[in-house]
Amino acid sequence: MNQVEQSKPKKRSLIMAGGGLKVALQAGVLQVWLDEVGLKFDHADGASGGVFNLAMYCQGMSGTQIANNWRNIPILQGMSFNWMQYPKLLYARSILTMDKFRQNVFSAWGLDWEKIRAWKGEATFNVYNFTKHQLEVLTPAQMNEDLLVACGSLPIWFPPVEVNDNLYIDAVYLTDANLMEAIRRGADELWIIWTVSERSEWRDGFIANYFQIIETSANGHFRQDIRRIEANNTAIANGGSGEFGRHIELKILSAEVPLHYLINLSSDRFAESVNRGVELARQWCQEQGIVSSNHGDIPPPSAVVNKISFTEQMKGYINFSESDYEQGFKAQEKRSYLMVRLTIKIDDVERFITQPQHDAAVEGYIECEPLGGQLAVQSGSFNLFVDEGDPTHKHMLYRLYFQDQSGNPLTLTGFKDVKDDPGFDLWSDTSTLYTRLLSGHITPEEEAQAEIKAAGIIRIHLPDFVKQLTTFRTEGSNIAARTSALTRFGIFFLGKLWDVYGNQVLLYGPY
Repeated sequence: MNQVEQSKPKKRSLIMAGGGLKVALQAGVLQVWLDEVGLKFDHADGASGGVFNLAMYCQGMSGTQIANNWRNIPILQGMSFNWMQYPKLLYARSILTMDKFRQNVFSAWGLDWEKIRAWKGEATFNVYNFTKHQLEVLTPAQMNEDLLVACGSLPIWFPPVEVNDNLYIDAVYLTDANLMEAIRRGADELWIIWTVSERSEWRDGFIANYFQIIETSANGHFRQDIRRIEANNTAIANGGSGEFGRHIELKILSAEVPLHYLINLSSDRFAESVNRGVELARQWCQEQGIVSSNHGDIPPPSAVVNKISFTEQMKGYINFSESDYEQGFKAQEKRSYLMVRLTIKIDDVERFITQPQHDAAVEGYIECEPLGGQLAVQSGSFNLFVDEGDPTHKHMLYRLYFQDQSGNPLTLTGFKDVKDDPGFDLWSDTSTLYTRLLSGHITPEEEAQAEIKAAGIIRIHLPDFVKQLTTFRTEGSNIAARTSALTRFGIFFLGKLWDVYGNQVLLYGPY
């Protein structure tokens, strides 16, 4: 690379790839990239679901405004069925329409087409012209509401959109991220937010098959473009000119989003996905060495605070000469009885449900004779249904700080492993806590190097579970608020169980 090329300012392109409603996570990333980090882009491209974020971006909304639009999406008001087509059965034009999405969601987002068309920056919307059988790349000045709807109109689910005697549909079958258009427009850096699932697990059924075809097309074309760019960069590094004549830097942030592409009934799931995007983007930026200039907490979704608490009791055995959970439980001649009685205190139900870590405070006591009998929990934390990239495999996490009778600090740490194995294992998964006692008050980051004093397994037994159901308490401004909080918590709980045990029906719970 000569000195002129080295001194030439880099042109940066923001790629808002598709992913159906999964692009709610993309909005959380935009909050970080645009507002907290302050990234500036010379060009932005959107395809499929990503065009909704692109439209808001071109309107001049901040990343936080885009994120809040998804956090507060009135999703139930955006669903409309194409009832008049149903008598046609297999010859129906579509299952759904975008009519209510236009009326209620676009208006809630505050889309303003005069502002969008007046955008002075460089941006491109991708749509497929079925009449002419060609991909069309449109600028903001060419866009309108009909074409925006067309950009996300998946055949079978939504009807094609007619504009000027041409029928338009979603461009996803050709591209879900038009990297080549960004390069053609001079981009040297491609900042890509990819939310299309890359799971390699085939599922049966019409709905699963349909979206697996989408994934095949989207991931296939995307990876093909990545290979072209990598080949270009290799040629450049070896002294050649490469396909594009310059080095193209790829910055890809990808995630498995626990939202179905299309079938979602819960605004809470959207808010959680946005907040996942915020957490993921902050971590990604840190790994990339990108310093945030405005790193604030995720704002509470609502000023209204409702609380829930419940008590659970777990009993079992640990072994002070074992570090393995199973061995610590089974060694009957050496094991010691352990019981914990905990009150889980959720101080803000909405925040608990919509934050990806789903964390709550814990009070209670631990009972174990070798440690000194009944010992109070000094402080503790509980995380419900968290995952590490695979939403179909979740953990419930417990961390309890206490002292033994001699005043020595100890930590009880444990997890419930919630995953779908052969047979009916929902009860055992959600009631079995793999437990360790650690020397000192140990944070999660310190646990790998901590001294293990004992290990074993404790469980919720059925009579205790029945009793646990009677311990739920709610606090709120009135009966309606308290009932709503308990209902939302119940829906959240069942929805997460669906993600694990019901995903053969629909990969992620619709609520």
